[in-house]
Amino acid sequence: MAGSVGGRRRGLGSPWWRAAVALLAGALPALAFPAPALWWLAYVALVPWLLLIRSAPTGRRAALDGWLGGAGFLLAVHHWLLPSLHVFILVLAALLGLLWAPWGWLVRRTLGGSPGRTGTTAAALVLVPSGWLMVELVRSWQYLGGPWGLLGASQWQVAPALRLASVGGVWLVSFLLVAVNTGVAALIALPRARTAAVAGLLVCAAAGGAAWAWAPLPEKAGTVRIAVVQPGVIAGGADGQRRFDREEELTRRLAGRGVDLVVWGESSVGQDLGKRPDLRARLAALSRTVGARLLVNVDARHADEPGIYKSSMLIGPDGPTGDRYDKMRLVPFGEYVPARSVLGWATSVGKAAGEDRKRGEHPVVMRIGGADGLRVGPLVCFESAFPDMSRHLVREGAQVLVAQSSTSTFQHSWAPEQHASLAALRAAETGRPMVHATLTGVSAVAGPRGEAVGGRLSTSRSASAVYDVPLARGTSVYVRTGDWPVYGALAALAVFCAAEGVRAFRKPGPARG
Repeated sequence: MAGSVGGRRRGLGSPWWRAAVALLAGALPALAFPAPALWWLAYVALVPWLLLIRSAPTGRRAALDGWLGGAGFLLAVHHWLLPSLHVFILVLAALLGLLWAPWGWLVRRTLGGSPGRTGTTAAALVLVPSGWLMVELVRSWQYLGGPWGLLGASQWQVAPALRLASVGGVWLVSFLLVAVNTGVAALIALPRARTAAVAGLLVCAAAGGAAWAWAPLPEKAGTVRIAVVQPGVIAGGADGQRRFDREEELTRRLAGRGVDLVVWGESSVGQDLGKRPDLRARLAALSRTVGARLLVNVDARHADEPGIYKSSMLIGPDGPTGDRYDKMRLVPFGEYVPARSVLGWATSVGKAAGEDRKRGEHPVVMRIGGADGLRVGPLVCFESAFPDMSRHLVREGAQVLVAQSSTSTFQHSWAPEQHASLAALRAAETGRPMVHATLTGVSAVAGPRGEAVGGRLSTSRSASAVYDVPLARGTSVYVRTGDWPVYGALAALAVFCAAEGVRAFRKPGPARG
C-alpha cells in the first residue's frame, strides 16, 4: 500500500499533471446538476478533489489545487455560457476560482495531518463544509455572478433534501453534502480516524432523518388554477411581434378553462405598452376572453423613464392594472457589463449587453382579484436563483411565487433544465408553490414541498398548459430563521481562526545557541 501511495505521489509529482487532475476533480460535481442530473454523485463527487488537496506537499500547493479545482467546477457548471462570453469565461472562472484557494489550504490543514489525529478529523467534518459554504456565499453576490450551481441545488428532486431545505435553505443541504464527502475522504485516507469519520456520517444521516420526521410541513390551503404560455422558438419578427402573436394565439385557447392567472415568460412583450395602445387593447381583450388576469413581462425602453427595464406587469380586462415589478438583480454581462469603462471590450468578443438594463428598487407582491384575492410574488429569470428574494416575498405575504424566464440563448444546453430545477428548491425553502414560466422551455411548476405539479413543457414545445397549483399556509423554518447555517459556518471558522492565532502566538521560537 505504501508503494502504491508513493507511486501515486510520483505520478502527481509533475505540477502540470497535478494541475490537470485538479481541474478535472473540481469539474466532476457538475454532473450532479441537470441535465445529467446524477444527484447521487454529489455525495462523493468532491472526494477525489479532497484527496488530491490533502496530499499536497505544502499549504501553498493545496491552495493552488483548490484554486484550479474551483475554476474547473465553474467552467463545468457554466460551460453553456461559452458561446456568449467566449474566452472571457476562462477569465471569470480563473478569477472566481480563487475563492477556493483558502478552502484548499483548510482541507490540507484539517485532513492532511497524521492519520491518528482523530480530533482534527472531527473538526474537518465541520470546518471543511463551513469553508465551502463561505465560498458559495461570496460567489452568490449578484455582481460576481449570483448563486448559480450551489452544490445543494443538485438535490432538487430528492424529497429528504428538500425537507432539509425547508429548515436551513440550500445552504444546509450544501453543508451536509460537503460533510458527507469529507467523511468519505477521511474513511479512505485516514484509517486510524475512521471512528470519527463514521460518527460524522451518522450525524449527517441523523440530521436528514430529524428534518424528515420533525420539520413542519406546509398546511393545505386549497388550489388555484394557473396557466403558463410558452411560445417556443420563433425566428424573425420586428420587436418580437411574431412571438407576441403566438402568445396571443396560445392564450386564446385557454378560454373556458377556468384559469385564475395566465403567466407569460420573460421579455414576452418587446415594446413599451405606454407607447403601444394597440398592444394594451389586445392584452385587455385576452384577459376578458380568458376571464383571468395576465402576468406579462415587458422588456423595453419605458416612455416616461430613461433606460430599458424588464418589468412584470399585471393585465386586467381594462388593460394594465398598475401592478408592476422591475427586475432588481441583473445578469452580469447578459444584462449589464460591470465596470463597463474597463470591461466594455467584452461586447466585442461575445454577446454581452450593448446597453445596461436599469434596476428596480424594491420587490412587489401583486394581488389578483381584490384585497382578499391571490397574492403573487414575481421574480424575473436570474432572480429565482437567490434564496433571499423568494423568502422576502413570502414574508411579505406572497401565496404563489412566479418566475418569468428566458433561456433561449442557451436552448440546446444544460441551462434550461438547471434553471427550471430551481423552482422546486425555492418552493421547498418557503413552503409556497412556484411557477416557472419561460419563452422557450423548460417551464415547470413545483408545489409547496418542492414536488412536481403536472407536466413540464420541454424546450421543443410551443404550447400553453394549465396547472392546478396547491396553495399552503404556515411558515417554514427557513423563512422564519433565515440563513442560520451560514452564520453557524462563520462562527465555526471564526473559532478555528482564533485557535490558529493562539497556537501561532504560543509556538516557541527557534532555540538560541
